[in-house]
Amino acid sequence: MMTAPRNQDHGRPFKRGDVGWLLPQKLQEGESERSDGARCDKIHLGSPLLVESESNSKGKESPSPYQTNRNHMPYNESRDEMIKNVSDPSVASILSTDALKVYNIPRYQREYTWGQRDWANLYDDVFDNDPGYFLGSIIVIQGEIDPKTNIVEFEVIDGQQRLTTISLLLAALYARINEHPDAIDEDMQLDDIRPLRNRLVLKSNKDMTRVVPQVQNHNQDDYRWILKERAGLAVVMQRPKYHGVRKMSKAFEYFYDRLGGEIAGMGDDDAVHTLLDKSRLLCSAVLVQINVDSHADAYTLFASLNNRGVPLSAVDLIKNTLLAKVADADGDELDYYFEQWQEVLRNLGDDYATQERFFRQNYDAFRRDVNRPFVQEGGAQLPLGSVATRSNLLKIYEKRIGQDPGALGVLDELICNSAIYSQIIGVDREGMDSGLERQLVEIARAQGVPSYLMLLYLMKRKPELGLDDVLISGIVALLVRFFVRRNVTDTPPTRDLERLFISICEGIEDESIRGVEVARYIKRRLVDVSASDATFKERLEGPIYDVNPDMTRYILTVLAEPSVTKEMKGLWERYPSGNYVWTIEHVFPQGENIPASWVDMIGGGDKTKAQEIQAAHVHTLGNLTITGYNSKLSNMPFIEKRDRKDSNGANVGYRNGLNLNDDLVGADSWTKEQIVARTEKLVELALQAFTFDDIEF
Repeated sequence: MMTAPRNQDHGRPFKRGDVGWLLPQKLQEGESERSDGARCDKIHLGSPLLVESESNSKGKESPSPYQTNRNHMPYNESRDEMIKNVSDPSVASILSTDALKVYNIPRYQREYTWGQRDWANLYDDVFDNDPGYFLGSIIVIQGEIDPKTNIVEFEVIDGQQRLTTISLLLAALYARINEHPDAIDEDMQLDDIRPLRNRLVLKSNKDMTRVVPQVQNHNQDDYRWILKERAGLAVVMQRPKYHGVRKMSKAFEYFYDRLGGEIAGMGDDDAVHTLLDKSRLLCSAVLVQINVDSHADAYTLFASLNNRGVPLSAVDLIKNTLLAKVADADGDELDYYFEQWQEVLRNLGDDYATQERFFRQNYDAFRRDVNRPFVQEGGAQLPLGSVATRSNLLKIYEKRIGQDPGALGVLDELICNSAIYSQIIGVDREGMDSGLERQLVEIARAQGVPSYLMLLYLMKRKPELGLDDVLISGIVALLVRFFVRRNVTDTPPTRDLERLFISICEGIEDESIRGVEVARYIKRRLVDVSASDATFKERLEGPIYDVNPDMTRYILTVLAEPSVTKEMKGLWERYPSGNYVWTIEHVFPQGENIPASWVDMIGGGDKTKAQEIQAAHVHTLGNLTITGYNSKLSNMPFIEKRDRKDSNGANVGYRNGLNLNDDLVGADSWTKEQIVARTEKLVELALQAFTFDDIEF
């Protein structure tokens, strides 16, 4: 039975046409023999790959399992230039029996993480399909040939999970075949079984595995033990402690058991022939090896591939590039550097978007200093780039790591700056001034993330700029007001924010200012680009919730905060489900089907009038409040909303004690006029709360 091809690393189906461009332009001039005997004729980048198979002996072109769609991935010259070369596309050619090559997964790569779902998908995809099934690609950097052994080492940049798993399946096949020695004759041993072992263990060096997993979590020891016990690896070693509970061992045992089930009840001859057929089917599978020159090229390829799995991120590849530069260090030293890298990530937390943002903002905040070693006479002042983006991030750090003081200098900088960033984002604020900590919480709630690059600059250069925690706290309070106004008015536009804060940092240097003058300078710059009070007021009077519900919630919580007592839950507290305890409530319901009680109250029984009022006023501040979370509250009649209590008797309606509800508690009905009046009142309070005028330095 034919099954849909699956995604490279996560077992989801491919659509045919996803990866045809991977096949090499250099093969256009000739053809490549595949291990199953089929030919790959005139393979073109971006064009369908066609094969002549035994089932099509008359020479008609028929699509292979990995045929591409000509329109899916057009030829891309810049992308092709990144590809050093692409190998013949099969497992047999990559794990070639005679080739003096090994695939090394560096110690700083991810550990082996595939689980049973992934193993099952690989097994089913290979053995439920015809020869030549497409398994995906691996991306490698080719090293130099070892002059003593003539062995060439390939550093695996992407595809290590897949490659390791394929080799474990081969090891399980080899182990099962050798359980039937009476059915194995000399020719079979020479032609089939020994070559199978040589795909796992080098023919010329029987203590060296062809795939070399990284060492994290005992991956390499577990793998070598499996091949020692099951595939003839000639090493002396003890069984790794807890070997059986780790994924490398479980993967092998999974394949070993599946194969055992396939041949259960067979005689020795049938069992061996069945297993050898499966081995040939696996070796015929298409696995494209892409050779690139650098980690940066590898990352650019990931974006071009449009992989739907989880390829290595820019942060992963910065780590790879950095630690590759210190790879000649002894084991203890390299472990130390790896632990230093882990410290950087601990400072940033587990969220990848935050990690990537730090690396971008770390460059942007200090771009002049970073670029200085690269500036040539008469050349660009920012040769590494005016700003760090997702597309150039890796190239920036790769160049920095290759420049004096190199990897260790960059690593020291990252440790220092990530510790500061950790305080900004709230991962670690131990010992921080309470006033500054409070304002940093507020800037996050006010969606002020773009300003973090400036805060990183100020906190890093705090002594030389003559700043203290009180002054920085005031600057952050200023930023809170700036971002509330900006996020309501979209002035300045989002696209300008990064360059604005870079410009402020560099302006501080150009002006040679210190202390309170730094804060005054920042205020002048922010006020100059902010929307006027008139524009801010106009947007506050409009359907603010419909435009930016998160900012609406922030404004309402700021207005309500003075009325929160110690007995109340915090306005930003969440239930275990993730929902806020306090939520925005539309007094007049926002749903399309207006309840009859509300048609009567607000429209005088006229549904059309009620709909007109709803369209004009339902998302304005005057119709919004904060109540205890209750999904059933919104469509209730006004009186029921006002007096609603939870099962414990606590007020979750408008009698919840918040000052926002003062006008609602004293009302027995809700009208258009009341919405308009309350909007005017709340707008005036918001203008006072987020004015620049009362922040003085």
